[in-house]
Amino acid sequence: MGKKEITKILAIDTSCDETSASITEGFSVISNVIWSQSKIHAKYGGVVPSTARREHERKIEWVVNKAVNTAKTTYKNLSAVSVTIGPGLAIALGVGIDMAKNLSDKYQKPLIAVNHLEGHLLSSLSMKGNSKFQIPNSKIIKGYLKVPYFPAFGIVASGGNTLLVSIEKVGKYKVLAQTIDDALGESLDKSARLLGLGYPGGAVLEKFARLGDRGKYTLPIPMLGRENKGEYSYSGIKTAFIRLYNQLLLKNKVTKKTVYDLAASYQKTAFDHFFRVTSKTISLNKNSKYKHLFVGGGVAANTDFRRRTRFMCKRFSITPLFPYSKKLYGDNAAMIGIAAYFKYLKNDFIKPSQIDRVPDLKIDDEIF
Repeated sequence: MGKKEITKILAIDTSCDETSASITEGFSVISNVIWSQSKIHAKYGGVVPSTARREHERKIEWVVNKAVNTAKTTYKNLSAVSVTIGPGLAIALGVGIDMAKNLSDKYQKPLIAVNHLEGHLLSSLSMKGNSKFQIPNSKIIKGYLKVPYFPAFGIVASGGNTLLVSIEKVGKYKVLAQTIDDALGESLDKSARLLGLGYPGGAVLEKFARLGDRGKYTLPIPMLGRENKGEYSYSGIKTAFIRLYNQLLLKNKVTKKTVYDLAASYQKTAFDHFFRVTSKTISLNKNSKYKHLFVGGGVAANTDFRRRTRFMCKRFSITPLFPYSKKLYGDNAAMIGIAAYFKYLKNDFIKPSQIDRVPDLKIDDEIF
């Protein structure tokens, strides 16, 4: 393995309410430190941008130093510094970008700007441990890392995004389906909040759903009969769920068992819609070259979501690829380091004076 293929990339992500830093070597995650603000924002029922920025500023230096120390390396031994530039909360993104710029300047290391959504898409390429563990049959050809999975489909299902894309190769994406209102993760969090399960609620909703009867309450499946439009929509089911819950409250019928059943019914319907649209879209776009589905985003940490993903993939003779750890499903810096590795090999660097936050960055947008 050549010298350029063995890299130590420091990655930083402050896109929302997690302050994260990581050291990656190729596809290997050597350290991945995540400091969550969720308990701080829980009392507000959602992320408060100004509070998120303050907490990022308070913890960023500690998180970055811990990532470097845990990897048993030094700043001088880094190959590059990478950072999320978007999408995300503008004032939160700025904290990570400022830290990355300062470190790039101070230690004279190349700076790499990364799309947060691309990080989620490529998170399944991550590997645990030493850099000698790499993806079989991958090759570096004229600065481009060729991985034997593409072309492929990719899913990002998170609190802020719901996407199905085709991946021709790393850096070349086409959106096949996306949400037209709420994201899937956002809708799960909002339904959990209505049931009094706190913030973020998706993980708690999953636990309650396991104890409930998912057929107890009937909710409308969005876009029924229009799955070929490539659109996910969760505003309608959310409204119907609020109406159902309020009706039960008026009748004094909300018990703990009711909450279990409501959680199960909502999660089932939300996933029904997602997989109906995803399956239809894949069937309209699949050809013999597409043999893998990359899966990323916080919703994919849900056990039932992964089970249904595998079931869908079996129908299409596609192999699903998931991150090796639940810590890599939500927002984290390791996935940013994985995406940055491809850019590093191509010398796709940016001057610190030119880098800036792009809060509404899309998966298929060019970066600067």
